Amino acid sequence: MLEAVVKQTGIYASSRIGRLSVYWGDQVFIPSAAFEYTPTHHVDIMCTLLGDTAPTAEEWAAQGLDKYGVIAVIKSDDGTRSDAAQVEKVSHATATEMLGKLGNIGQVGPSLGSFSVSAEILKALCEEYSSELAAKSGKFDTDPHFWMPLTLSCEDYCTLMRQKGVEEATSKAHHERMQAMKASFSFGNMGLFGAVDVGKSASWWDYGQLKLYSSNSLLILEESKDAELLCQFLGVNEKHIESSFGEVTVDNISRTYAVKAKSGSISNSVMANVQASEIHAHGAIIVNCVSKSIKAGKGAILYNIVDESGEGIVAGAGEVIVAVSDTSGDSMLLKSHMDIDGGKVWKQKLDMNPMSFEDVRNNNLDANIGEIEKKRNEKFAKVAASL
Repeated sequence: MLEAVVKQTGIYASSRIGRLSVYWGDQVFIPSAAFEYTPTHHVDIMCTLLGDTAPTAEEWAAQGLDKYGVIAVIKSDDGTRSDAAQVEKVSHATATEMLGKLGNIGQVGPSLGSFSVSAEILKALCEEYSSELAAKSGKFDTDPHFWMPLTLSCEDYCTLMRQKGVEEATSKAHHERMQAMKASFSFGNMGLFGAVDVGKSASWWDYGQLKLYSSNSLLILEESKDAELLCQFLGVNEKHIESSFGEVTVDNISRTYAVKAKSGSISNSVMANVQASEIHAHGAIIVNCVSKSIKAGKGAILYNIVDESGEGIVAGAGEVIVAVSDTSGDSMLLKSHMDIDGGKVWKQKLDMNPMSFEDVRNNNLDANIGEIEKKRNEKFAKVAASL
């Protein structure tokens, strides 16, 4: 996923010399608008602007803008520059009221979250938060703690942060701090916050949630322009690459890459680097798995499992099973389900698991990924050779 992001975002590099660019590592977008541009603001954020004018209430609801962080272009009275502002998950009426105070609302669209900053604004932020940086304490997110207090009024900012459970006094103090930094900042001939439109016809594949990972991984099975573009981007224009199936029955929809199996059946599935004597996959996603037997039902996801026991891997419909390894080479199975929101149960130990998702993350903060991958590959090859 990270390699795909690096490949995709590299096209913007030549236009961002002298700037720090930050991209989400779990989403890929293919722009339909020109990607070369001249920066006009100290901070610019990528978004999909949906039209030439501000959307109506009906269009706002139809586009589902109340479910996204939204970027709005504010046109100056003389039309010389278009600044931008950000609001998070609000109705059309609320957005119109808040943004209308800033000027004439022009184009509006969901934020992709990826942004770039000039050296000057980065230096200003580092100086403003030097004490927190030195102490390595606290946690700020760019949208609610930087972009929103820099572009919205104090009243509106406090209103939005109240929806996040933040007390008004805390929000007000933070807004005042950011506005004081803004007042002392030397803008030069650039604006503060601007939008970079990737185009309303851009393809946007988000893998940041389990259901999105599933739907966007299975997208390549579809016959659509979006699926065709994703396959082209991933370089998988053939349905089966370096795969051998023996007596396996494979439908004409599934896609397999470096898959080897002797018997079984595969339908409506996406598989990569999988080996098994017998495999039955129907509507599943299987990646980097090896076992004597693999059975995966509709909506199941199997990832990085090396089954040395010979008992086989079994995943029911919607079940998710992932092997997590440590530097010693030992691994454990971590389970979830398509109906489970991992964010909501992040700190909770599910009955199906030996520890919480957060504990797994904390236990692997200092893991040697290279060493883990080496040992896992050795075990993978050993099991594959025995099949």
